[in-house]
Amino acid sequence: MPLTTALTQRLAIEHPVLLAPMDLVADARLAASVSAAGGLGILGGGYGDETWLRTQLDALGDSGQRYGVGFITWSLARAPRLLDLVLERRPSAVMLSFGDADPFAARAKRAGVQVICQVQSIEMARAALAAGADILVAQGTEAAGHGATRGLMSLLPEVLDTVGAGVPVVAAGGIADGRGLAAALLLGASGVLMGTRFYATQEAAGADAAKQRIVRADGDGTVRGMVFDITRRRQWPAPFTGRCLRNAHTERWSGREIELLHSVDEVARDYEAARAANDFDIAAVIAGEAVGLIHDIVPAQRVVHDVVAQAAALLGGATRHLAAR
Repeated sequence: MPLTTALTQRLAIEHPVLLAPMDLVADARLAASVSAAGGLGILGGGYGDETWLRTQLDALGDSGQRYGVGFITWSLARAPRLLDLVLERRPSAVMLSFGDADPFAARAKRAGVQVICQVQSIEMARAALAAGADILVAQGTEAAGHGATRGLMSLLPEVLDTVGAGVPVVAAGGIADGRGLAAALLLGASGVLMGTRFYATQEAAGADAAKQRIVRADGDGTVRGMVFDITRRRQWPAPFTGRCLRNAHTERWSGREIELLHSVDEVARDYEAARAANDFDIAAVIAGEAVGLIHDIVPAQRVVHDVVAQAAALLGGATRHLAAR
């Protein structure tokens, strides 16, 4: 059965599935593949590399697919011209996360571009609504990369109660298959945003060795903290911490963050060398608790189709399923 929601109608897409704008991983190839499958690919604007961003936007323009672009809001404040660069291309949406969306949302809306705001608390949801967000993403702490302190199961319905009708809410954090999509829709969400599941696809711009670690890991094999941010000299503002796969580096430094700060010059040099060599015993694989649900590396289009088909089957047979339990 078709999964038509307020999100699919708002963005004029076929399926209620969005690609998380993962820094360095969600490039033009991956974004275009998710959009071609009927979802919406969102390019990872990350920390604001203008040369990379121009190249990826050109590639997306050549693809002919609809797409969005995601920014770390506090990072975008350091290079606001990047938003102008994106708005000139008239994407379907701009996604703003982890900071004050207000000045950037207004510019996007004046350009006729939909504004997606990712939030991790009720206070953030209210601020995003006041800024004029067209769509909210409620992100639980299960997610990969950066987030705050609320789990998705309680955060999502509370955000929905706060928003009311008129603004679609998307669920993010720990979702990697149709069970997650079906659960999110039953809780009242209009769709899902997935990162880790799309990292483990053939099109994702991550290293094959990183993808293999995602496939081999289970949900117990991730950790949230500040170690990889300190090591990269990218200390994030409170309340945000980052989730990645456990490795020798996180095991060495978790709980010793103050000592790491004092040793960061030497450690950061070793870390950069490890990243260049794809040594993921030291370099971080940014992945969420959904790793335990991921068992293969497949095309992104297959991920979209399988997630939607499984969710549709579950929703169609929900009464029978409950009766059998």
